Amino acid sequence: MRKLTVDQNPAYPLYLGSGLTEQAKAEAGPGPKALLYDRAVEGYALELAGALAIPHRLGLTGGEAAKTLQTYGRVLSWLAGLGLPRDATLYVVGGGTLTDLGGFVAASYLRGVAYVSFPTTTLAMVDASVGGKTGINLEEGKNLVGAFHTPKAVYLDLHSLATLPPSLFREGLVEAFKHGIIAGDEVLMRLEPVRPDWPGLEEYLERAVAVKVRVVEADPYEKGERKKLNLGHTLGHALEAATHHALSHGAAVAYGLLYAALLGKAHGGTDLTPWVEALLRWLQPPPLPPLSWDEVWPYMARDKKKLGSNLHWVIPLEPGHLAVQPVEEEVLRQAYGEFLERVSSKP
Repeated sequence: MRKLTVDQNPAYPLYLGSGLTEQAKAEAGPGPKALLYDRAVEGYALELAGALAIPHRLGLTGGEAAKTLQTYGRVLSWLAGLGLPRDATLYVVGGGTLTDLGGFVAASYLRGVAYVSFPTTTLAMVDASVGGKTGINLEEGKNLVGAFHTPKAVYLDLHSLATLPPSLFREGLVEAFKHGIIAGDEVLMRLEPVRPDWPGLEEYLERAVAVKVRVVEADPYEKGERKKLNLGHTLGHALEAATHHALSHGAAVAYGLLYAALLGKAHGGTDLTPWVEALLRWLQPPPLPPLSWDEVWPYMARDKKKLGSNLHWVIPLEPGHLAVQPVEEEVLRQAYGEFLERVSSKP
């Protein structure tokens, strides 16, 4: 078992390894407990509930459809109906969407209760469970409602990855690749050997998580450095919204990284497109629908990274060197045209 500490306010531990239930049991607090879980991992969640003596349990279907105002209200009403007090702890078991939803529920129920996260996908382990960003979607865009609310602890149990479909396992590692660009770490940018039974998986995931931990510690509330974690996400989130989430988060961000690499090249940076195209060949995402610039731009214009009238883009100039700045719309349009040419010719 490996342990990382996130020095946020308050600090909290991240445990990474196989079979972490006993560790979670030893650290469970005395107050009332409730469990919110993804039905896709119901067996694992109920086993955990039994070990931790969690009497109250609610299963949901994961995916972006869970991150709605309606579902958010349903979970809050469930907790209120149980009469859980402020010293209660909400345990959240599932992928990134459940992690986002559960954390936001914990942030807002009784103005904030503790929560413990058990991410069960590579995406949730590498990204969504680290840093205390929680939230839900609106019809107008992704993650437009949320709060910063740090977990009490996070348990990255590798046992839960064994049952993931291969495509879902790979999609989550797009975020690890992104962390490689941010940190200038080519080990994270070489995904070919990474698979569930790879002996180096635990070390690889620790390396990827450590990048986000360092960024989060330097900028807990996304005032500067942490904005770099949005690399590839401005177009990625727009593609998700424009396709009504028919395109998964991992695939959308991979396409978004290619677009970001083209922006980097347009700004005189190192050409990172060969790296991202290698990522896309490894990922094998579904073909991108032929969305025009006018179809995706309204979603990007509402992006949460907008400051005043300016949308700030994360531009990779070279591995380990990223700029965050506005970009003229004509440059954006030209890069999008080249982006469409490249993805339409993708084998």
